Amino acid sequence: MNDLNKDVKEQSAYALEEEREATEWSVTGEYAKERIDKYITESWEEDVSRSQVQQWIAGGHVQVNGRPVKANYKLSEGDVISVIVPEPEATELVAEDISLEVAYEDSDVIVINKPRGMVVHPAAGHPSGTLVNALMFHCKDLSGINGEIRPGIVHRIDKDTSGLIMAAKNDHSHASLAAQLKAHTVTRRYLAIVHGNVSHDQGTVDAPIGRDPHDRKLYTVTEKNSKRSVTHFTVLERFGDTTLLELKLETGRTHQIRVHMKFIGHPLVGDPVYGRSKGITMNGQALHAAVLGFVHPSTGEYLEFSAPLPQDMEDVLFNLRSR
Repeated sequence: MNDLNKDVKEQSAYALEEEREATEWSVTGEYAKERIDKYITESWEEDVSRSQVQQWIAGGHVQVNGRPVKANYKLSEGDVISVIVPEPEATELVAEDISLEVAYEDSDVIVINKPRGMVVHPAAGHPSGTLVNALMFHCKDLSGINGEIRPGIVHRIDKDTSGLIMAAKNDHSHASLAAQLKAHTVTRRYLAIVHGNVSHDQGTVDAPIGRDPHDRKLYTVTEKNSKRSVTHFTVLERFGDTTLLELKLETGRTHQIRVHMKFIGHPLVGDPVYGRSKGITMNGQALHAAVLGFVHPSTGEYLEFSAPLPQDMEDVLFNLRSR
């Protein structure tokens, strides 16, 4: 591999790491003597079978304190578990005729308004029906930098978050977009409806995010095994017990907006994981990637796109305004 290709892959890996942190846990005392295959199965944030985890372990994709182990390994307090999931075989990935709302497309890049409920790329528990499956049907020319299972994918948004996401149609474009994400020069603005009356018109949440030590599938603000995470917010409209916010990402950690809003006492409406059990209900969190801007990889022109709120969020706002 030449230095240029190596640099491109490193930038792309960094950009995707911004969206999904490495899967790693530090074992606390309450899980001492638990089998590692059971621990990982119950900790994985997506549905995964114990037999699948055992295959990962047998394939050397699981390490404890930097060394491979067997499925019956008994954990000790302080053990550090790391999992690098192997890419699914290319034969498992097929093009699917799934409708896409295209906000922009040319020979270098495509911008999609992703619906709530769609997973970005195949993973454990979601082998098909993803944005990648749809892109493979729609496009015949996607970047291969991230491998055959994630063609063209430069960044991610959560399954139950709607809105704009870009994909690269060649390696040159992929390298440019990944570098912009790494430099934090890509514009990413979200609209969210949160519980409570946010008192400050503007603010910044600068709080590190890592795995929740009390629930291994979740993330939380913590100083332990965490990374710096920064979210800027502006109040757009107040409804007394709820607030409409615009949020701008400076970093892009897993579940960042959802975790930060919970941290400041204003969880997202409809969030099934970090939200409240009572109140307004939605099929997923009230979070929409509304604005996406970047420098075009070939022309050098700054492009910015916006996507209107999905109907479910519009309905919630209509009801709030009508009260």
